[in-house]
Amino acid sequence: MPSWVPGSPHPAAAGPGLYLALGAISLSAGLVAAALISKTTQTPPQNRTTTAATAIPSPLKTHLPSLSPAEVALLPYPPTVLPGARSVPTPYGSIHVFEFGPEAGEKVLLLHGISTPCVALGTVAEELAGRGYRVMLFDFFGRGYSDTPTGVEFDVRLYTTQILLVLASSRLGWMGDDGFHLVGYSLGGGIAAAFARWFPRMVRSVVVVAGGGLIRAAHVSWRSRMLYTRGWLPEGLLMGLIRRRLMPKRGEEGVTTETKMAGEVVDVGQGGKHKNSDASGGHGFDNAVLLARRPGHTVSSVMGWQLRHHEGFIPAFVSSIRHAPIYEQKEDWYALGQLLAERRERDTTGWEDAADGLPGLRGGKILLVLGADDPVIVKEELVHDATAVLGEDGFEAVLLNCGHELVMTNGTEVAGVITGFWGQP
Repeated sequence: MPSWVPGSPHPAAAGPGLYLALGAISLSAGLVAAALISKTTQTPPQNRTTTAATAIPSPLKTHLPSLSPAEVALLPYPPTVLPGARSVPTPYGSIHVFEFGPEAGEKVLLLHGISTPCVALGTVAEELAGRGYRVMLFDFFGRGYSDTPTGVEFDVRLYTTQILLVLASSRLGWMGDDGFHLVGYSLGGGIAAAFARWFPRMVRSVVVVAGGGLIRAAHVSWRSRMLYTRGWLPEGLLMGLIRRRLMPKRGEEGVTTETKMAGEVVDVGQGGKHKNSDASGGHGFDNAVLLARRPGHTVSSVMGWQLRHHEGFIPAFVSSIRHAPIYEQKEDWYALGQLLAERRERDTTGWEDAADGLPGLRGGKILLVLGADDPVIVKEELVHDATAVLGEDGFEAVLLNCGHELVMTNGTEVAGVITGFWGQP
């Protein structure tokens, strides 16, 4: 027997109006459902993420189009300052790459530091190419002429991905067993060690020049800890504060220098150590000429140009300080040390091929090139900490009489040390 709530109208007394209303509601619901189903089946879900919307363009797209060829040639860092320039489109934005040297030569990939683009390694690259090596170097995302991806952290995953994208962009075969030597300067040194940890067969050798990765966190100043910590200020406001802090004033190109940028990473004057060195305020670092054939263009001039014209530099710089492999990366270095030890055990022939040897990381050790007066990378601490994670037989260390600027002021000497490690003139 049908039932209903007491006090509600008996169905028989409800009248035809109730049934018409219920029918109209059912019909409307059915039409809406049909429309939604039709739209879902006919139109696939739209991914609105595009490269244009997720990358901040580099000066190659925002600044250079307004300049004449003569004006471009006079820039502190022209896009064709080194041979073999190309722009590589990727889902993360465009990457600016240089590749040159004998095609049949052993391959060398060079990684630059946290702020100055890859032209900082120009002298070393040209020296290596002159000695018969095929070299490739590129601007990290957010530096020089490479775009800045947004919505991602500038951690080892992003930098590893960028390296793989660059390697794949060459018409020559860079990947595979013993594909290339890897040379990293400053931040690039920490990235090189991490990359070799994950791709040991591909990397023929690792050279870390004044490299990050094992910098002790105690060297980070309280000011930098506050300024670069996420969450205490809205991100947009924080970026604005950092930009104003670092931006050179009009007509004062040298105000923002590499020394100043290094001071954002570590307290270069802590305890007065190396206080008067080239790398902590002297003229040697910031006035270092990037390429001998362009004596009027220094580290400072490139930094000033980049800060003024690359809108993505500050976000990339800040995210790198927060997330890149700069401080106390002992896990990666220890894992690399195990890989090196394994090769020393199985390959006693050094750089020569061995049937039972493992590919990559030839000789079972890496090279550390240090500056005697470098306050960013304190040599005593790095050697101590490298010994702890790599072992005494896991590395060689060479000390040069210079500061953190050694790849620029002593590029020829650095190249000679590197090729000597490889066992070639």
